Amino acid sequence: MLDGIFSFVLLDTRDNSFIVARDAIGVTSLYIGWGLDGSVWISSEMKGLNDDCEHFECFPPGHLYSSKERGFRRWYNPPWFSEATPSTPYDPLVLRHTFEQAVIKRLMTDVPFGVLLSGGLDSSLVASVTSRYLANTKAAEQWGSKLHSFCVGLEGSPDLKAAKEVADYLGTVHHEFTFTVQDGIDAIEDVIYHVETYDVTTIRASTPMFLMSRKIKSLGVKWVISGEGSDEIFGGYLYFHKAPNKEEFHRETCRKIKALHQYDCLRANKSTFAWGLEARVPFLDKAFINTAMSIDPESKMIKRDEGRIEKWILRRAFDDEEHPYLPKHILYRQKEQFSDGVGYSWIDGLKAHAAKHVTDKMMLNAGNIYPHNTPTTKEAYYYRMIFERFFPQNSARLTVPGGASVACSTAKAVEWDAAWSNNLDPSGRAALGVHISAYENQNNNKGVEIEKIIPMDAAPLGVAIQG
Repeated sequence: MLDGIFSFVLLDTRDNSFIVARDAIGVTSLYIGWGLDGSVWISSEMKGLNDDCEHFECFPPGHLYSSKERGFRRWYNPPWFSEATPSTPYDPLVLRHTFEQAVIKRLMTDVPFGVLLSGGLDSSLVASVTSRYLANTKAAEQWGSKLHSFCVGLEGSPDLKAAKEVADYLGTVHHEFTFTVQDGIDAIEDVIYHVETYDVTTIRASTPMFLMSRKIKSLGVKWVISGEGSDEIFGGYLYFHKAPNKEEFHRETCRKIKALHQYDCLRANKSTFAWGLEARVPFLDKAFINTAMSIDPESKMIKRDEGRIEKWILRRAFDDEEHPYLPKHILYRQKEQFSDGVGYSWIDGLKAHAAKHVTDKMMLNAGNIYPHNTPTTKEAYYYRMIFERFFPQNSARLTVPGGASVACSTAKAVEWDAAWSNNLDPSGRAALGVHISAYENQNNNKGVEIEKIIPMDAAPLGVAIQG
């Protein structure tokens, strides 16, 4: 019956038994460890366990642990968890209403708050719905009905430009934070220490969020609403263009949601809480997930010839001619992964920095130094060195998932396109033939084929460059 984000230990003082539980999707972080003396340890961070536990691991989301049963039991078991293909017809108004309720539910507050606004579809919808319904809440009575929005990026980045446009359209009090590539590089060690991962995508995206959270907290803001989870639920990542059928599309969205606690939730929770800032995520509301994941995935499939781009059903649900939520070209803006949208030179700068610290000889021996989840790039090797310095235990390295990935896919989805196995990079630009700023295919520079993608009822989105 609990509906929210939480991690807790509940002690029964009558017999000193206890239960531990974690929220449905794992938005909050939680770890469990065992000492040699038979003790059980619980912490929201690995660093609280690594000195005292012989073994520790991620506490699985949607589970509870009972000291009496000495084991885990799943308490969150929604219909989509079986990964069976659903068949409910798509109803845009039902989807819109459920999401609005998820946002309104999170506006309970007695402290100053704001919204993270990257200018992409998800954060823009969160900001739009929040600003639309803020006026009638107790929060507005206490803090005013003007919504504060926050964005971070390199000077001139795609996100800063789009976010400013959305903020002007919605009339928010907008705060724009810029950082340099060097600022980000200087923060990498702190980010890995706080976020507790060596996953490349997560570190790339956590760093700007970590820098932004510090500045937001310094303004007196205590929590923010964020757009995590939408891409997993709706198949918003660019590699979903290659999904072979609706069944595999749906299974991949299920796999992505189940892994959120190791990636985007980990980033959002720890990057913000490192500075005492809370992130609330309406897309991961239990009722909203149930509604969105019960829709026949045929409606989620990306079909360029029909004008259906990624997350078409979400865009369509908020495409209101009479009372528009967003300008059309924002509503139909192509997906930019957060680490890309803050500025492409951010990722390029990280790769160049790593190349200075990791030699070719080091890479040759990577399999011997790091036999588990062996780094395949100098950037991954660089992060791994820092991580292992802070967390040298085998338990720690096992908490980070591995496997092949392209543009944030699971290892299973890499099989969708044979060409991806040669270009395993988590950036959205790695989705060759899909992303408008795709990496050039180094093996074929004979020319490019330019194809317009025109979303339904919208101005042309851009071009897809196929190497």
